[in-house]
Amino acid sequence: MKEQIKHEVMSITPLDSLESATITDVLAWIDSGVGLCRIEKPATPNKHLVSYFVLVDGDFILLVDHINAQLWLPTGGHVELGEHPRDTAMREAHEELAIDGEFLCEKPLFITSTVTVGQTAGHTDVCLWYVLKGKREMKLVFDQSEFTGVKWFHKDNIPFERTDPEFGRFLFKLYER
Repeated sequence: MKEQIKHEVMSITPLDSLESATITDVLAWIDSGVGLCRIEKPATPNKHLVSYFVLVDGDFILLVDHINAQLWLPTGGHVELGEHPRDTAMREAHEELAIDGEFLCEKPLFITSTVTVGQTAGHTDVCLWYVLKGKREMKLVFDQSEFTGVKWFHKDNIPFERTDPEFGRFLFKLYER
């Protein structure tokens, strides 16, 4: 599975020197032989793989008000042992929003490596960002044990002060590139 994950990381065209450096760092992390998947909550190992999936409907993005992170984030979750990150995105779409996800593009658009904040702060999430087709009129039944709410935001009205620190770069790559 590590080779498939490496291929997924290498499929990303970097936006800038920061994303290029992240790709290089993540590939070295994968090659180091350490475990990539979280095996015990909240953060064992301290650095682990996550798949974000961002639902997009034209100029609108769905974000969830995440209880632990205390931020408006894209939906997603931890990659399980033996699971491909794309499969994680599909599993999490079903578990967190009760939807069958559909990729706009099967490869990830973006990659980040971020130290977490909130109630489980201090570990590092290596995030592959996938983009899924969304429809603002779709009925969403969200996981209330993880989120206090879900909301469609216009790309010009994202609450940047309360979201992933890399979300602005993601939006730029999604819409401006």
